[in-house]
Amino acid sequence: MTEKEYRDALRDKKRIVVKIGSSSLTHMETGKINLDKMERLVRVLTDLSNQGREIILVSSGAIAAGRKSLQIEERPTEKSVKQACAAVGQARLMMLYQKFFAEYNQLTAQILLTKYTMINDISRENAKNTFRELARMGVVPIVNENDTVSTDEIEFGDNDTLSALVAALVAADMLILLSDIDGLYTDDPRKNEHAELVSLVPAVTEEILSMGKGAGSSVGTGGMSTKITAARIAAGCGADMVIANGEDVGVIRRIMDGEKVGTLFLAHKEEGFRLEDYLYTKQYPGAV
Repeated sequence: MTEKEYRDALRDKKRIVVKIGSSSLTHMETGKINLDKMERLVRVLTDLSNQGREIILVSSGAIAAGRKSLQIEERPTEKSVKQACAAVGQARLMMLYQKFFAEYNQLTAQILLTKYTMINDISRENAKNTFRELARMGVVPIVNENDTVSTDEIEFGDNDTLSALVAALVAADMLILLSDIDGLYTDDPRKNEHAELVSLVPAVTEEILSMGKGAGSSVGTGGMSTKITAARIAAGCGADMVIANGEDVGVIRRIMDGEKVGTLFLAHKEEGFRLEDYLYTKQYPGAV
């Protein structure tokens, strides 16, 4: 198949996980929530839901929202402060999401996960059943890590990894990662003007892994390496994945229309894929 054919096939995806990062949800100058962008994101996702697709949103931004509400200018490093910011910010974030989704008559649900939820067989099955029931009811789940109670030993570490694990949990067809970069480049485009965008990744090879770079903003926690990790998990569970720039959230619609935007990682469903294997393997960030 050609890249165009792979892109055209995205139009038929039904169960879609969308992850948006903190840097895509906040104003760069102030770190405060970008309300206009959040409203446009909600409109796009509701429209996809109205088309009969199952939508799951994995949203960062709780710590960023909390620290601004608490008037903490710099990103906190102490875990207790970060957890306090998350406790304040998560409530504010959900209030905003529910307000915007309600304007389009779309029900939402909050799901906060820890790695323990995924590791424990009973908790993982209960989470899967909850997602399934919400989908049946036409509800859009809004997912985040439960930063308030997570510890170093059982945290996911970033929402790129979390979104891929959610995609695996619900057997999603597709994962869309919205970031502050256009996609995967041959080198860091912020430092190398000759870096080229890679539009299609048939498989995550050692060469692709070597292209991973660190986080590039003061509000985000994930860099390109975590996105490549997410691609490996998504591909293994049978989901295509696209990394795209979240500056214009309308890019989601363009992706679903088959346009050539961002980087498309093709699914390669692994024989006997088990979510637990990814949670326990050291090569994945945050694995126990």
